[in-house]
Parts: sequence; C-alpha cells; structure tokens
Amino acid sequence: LGQLLSTRRDLIPPDLLEQLTLLQDRVPPFSYDEAKARVETSLGTTLEAQFARFDVQPLAAASIAQVHTAALHDGREVVVKIVRPNIRPQIIQDFEILTWIGHWLEVRVEAARALHLSKIIEDYRQVILNELDLTLEAANTMQMRHNFLGSSMMYVPEVYSSTTDVMIAERIVGAPVSDLATFERLGMDRAKLAEKGLTIFFTQVFRDNFFHADMHPGNVFIETINPAEPRFIALDCAIMGELSDNDRLVIARMLLAVIQSNFTQLIQIVHQAGWIPQGTDQNALTRDMRRVVSPMISKPMDQLDFAGILMQVMDIARRYHLEIPPQLMLLIKTLVHVEGLGRDLYPQLDIWKLAKPILTEWISERMNPMKAIRDFGQQLPDLLMGATDLPALMVDSLHGLRQQGAWQDKQWRELQQLRMDIIQMRRRDWLAGSGFIGLLAIATQSPWPIACIMIFLAFTVVLWRVLI
Repeated sequence: LGQLLSTRRDLIPPDLLEQLTLLQDRVPPFSYDEAKARVETSLGTTLEAQFARFDVQPLAAASIAQVHTAALHDGREVVVKIVRPNIRPQIIQDFEILTWIGHWLEVRVEAARALHLSKIIEDYRQVILNELDLTLEAANTMQMRHNFLGSSMMYVPEVYSSTTDVMIAERIVGAPVSDLATFERLGMDRAKLAEKGLTIFFTQVFRDNFFHADMHPGNVFIETINPAEPRFIALDCAIMGELSDNDRLVIARMLLAVIQSNFTQLIQIVHQAGWIPQGTDQNALTRDMRRVVSPMISKPMDQLDFAGILMQVMDIARRYHLEIPPQLMLLIKTLVHVEGLGRDLYPQLDIWKLAKPILTEWISERMNPMKAIRDFGQQLPDLLMGATDLPALMVDSLHGLRQQGAWQDKQWRELQQLRMDIIQMRRRDWLAGSGFIGLLAIATQSPWPIACIMIFLAFTVVLWRVLI
C-alpha cells in the first residue's frame, strides 16, 4: 500500500511522500552475514566458489527481499536477490489479520460485499506468498523477456539461475523512472518516454495478457546508455497479472466507449458482462457514469484528478451494487501505478488519444472473422482427433440412453404397482374400519353373549388388517 501511495504526488503531501518513497527500495536491510549464509545454504556452495566478487552493502532492500551486486567468475556483472529470513511467518500473520478484517467488513458494509473484499485479500495473499518463491519470479522474468525480445520500448534483464530463496540475474545500467533530474540532464524526451510507458502497459495487457502488476518506481528503470532512444527496464516480475479473453475484450470495449463518450454503450457492455444486478435503473446509472467520467475525456493528465474520478466510479459501483470481478482489482492497481508514473514523466500526456488506436486495432483483431477462422484452424487437429472417438462415444451414449430408458420403464412400472398397492390398502383400511365400527355398534345393542361375539369379531377384523 505504501509503495502504491508513493506514486501519487497528486494525493500525498510532499513530506509524507518522501517517507513513502523509501518503501520502494530502501527498507532497513538485513545483515551481510545473514545474506551470506542464506546464499550459501540455498546454492549449496561457498560465496567464493560462486562469485568472483560479492559486495557487502546491499544495492536495494525492500519488504520481501534485498539485492546485492556481485560478479561471476567469467566477468559478468550480476545482481543477487535474496529473500528476507523469517519473512513468511510475518506475512502469514499479517494476512490472518487482513482476512479477519475483510470478513468483518463484508458482514457490515455493503460496499465490501460488492467488491468481494475477502476474495481480493485471498488473491493478494497468494500473490504475496508467491513472491517468496524466486523460481516463480525467474519464470515470469523469462516470459516477459521473451515477450519483449528485440523491443525498442522495453528491456528485461536475463536470469542466470534461481532457487526458492536466491536469484542471480543480469545487472542493468539505468536510472529509476522517478529520477527526473537525470532525464533532464541527458536531454531525454519525457513526452516520448511517457508515451512508450503507456504503450508498454497496453501491450502487456492486450497483446500478451501478461502484465507487470507491481510497477512502482523501484521496479521501473530507464536505460541511460542511449538517451536519444531510451528504453524502459522492467525489474521484479514477481507479481504478474493475467485476464480471461472475455475480461480483456470487455475492458477494451469499455475503455473505447469512454473515449468515444458513448456512455449508453458503456453500460450495455457492463450489463452484458453480468456486472449489473437485475432491476437496476440503467438510465440513472448511465447518467451518473456520464457525469463522473465525461471530465476525463480529451484532457491531459495534469488537468485530471484521476484518483478522485476513480473513487467516484467506485462509489457508483457501490450505490448500484455492481459486481466487480476480483481479478480486475490487480489491473486497477496497476493502472493507478502507470497513471502515477505517466503523470510524473509528462503531465500533459493525452492518455485517451494514445489509447484509442491501440484499443481499436486490438478489438478489430479480436472481432475479425479471419481470426475466428484461424482459431478454428488451430483447434481443428484436436477436433479431428476427437472425431475418431465420436462413433464409440455415440454408441456409449445410445447404450446409456437405452439403459436409462429401461431403468425409467422399470421405475414407472414400480410406481404404478405402488399406486395400485396404496389404493388397495386404502380399500382394506375402509373395510376394516367400517367393519370394526359396525360390529362394536351391534355389540352395544345386543345381549351379553352376542356382544362378546361381536367384540371378538371386531378385533378379529383389526388383526386381519394389521397382518395383511
């Protein structure tokens, strides 16, 4: 939370912002002896055997891990990321508290229920626990590196090796994205940088469906080797986001509807996605959404109160009981990071003007009939392989239906027999009851010897009914 707030210069007072910025990469480090022991235990060898040089002072220290610079014996400069000792129990304890708070709020606060707060906390708990396994981060980094291999927009460092607790990766040369003074000194085009950053975000979400979800300034650097054509550098790929194809299409269509100021279509898209409960006044919802979102259109970042608008949108979601899927909250968090970074780099950036062609092209590609044909062609081998089993499956299905039909016939006959048995039982009950009452009536009006016989016959009738 502190890292997220540290990107919001528009919300946080400067003195508090300065302190929050320390959470990005300047958390108090653990000792060199602990780092050395953890590396040697994890790698199964001595520090001297693995590295030609291992610097005592950490380059950066964050909440989950800290980073030391080092050199391999072949001369390559590397960074060594080491998970903090005993951090897992602390995280588990923290999330036990958060989970309790989430459940407490869901019971009492309607907005918390609408946001599926407990599910969001559970998802985030899993995300944070995954950060403790550096093999997952290594795999994410390699995937991101593959996605942007040869890109002029972003560079992802190479991972050389990884265990659960230690990862060794290429050392990069660059400046944090928040180091505006360096960019000015090198004569970098900050407007171009901001455009690249936004394009990278949309590329990750819509082209790759694999987006960096922890883009605070401690994890985003700018190459300084070539100031005329600088690239972004992505670090710490521990938290990555993915969405379903349908969610991506819904989000893209929603954003495009906002850009086009078509709020009726926006609400229709949200309704089709199943986020609007039955009985909602969609006309009123459209009016409220237009009132809140319209000021965003065609305005540069420095004229937008993005966080304020986002809060108003969330308030609308609460009032109209909109069901926001929990998986979208990670994307919203990332969008807040990206908007904050873009605001710092180039406040005059027109985010909607840049986004429109990207979204239009992606939606056109998704809706293109040729893509449907290509997708069908890709699935055709699986369909053909499945077709060979079709006759056997049909025979099995017919056999199953035949057995089911026979079972249903048997059940029907048994039900009919049961029905007849019940009717017959009722007749016997009526006869026995009538006979019992009639015999008792005769007994009450007869001399003693005959009365005894009538009573005996009455109980004989009852015994007959019980036994039959």
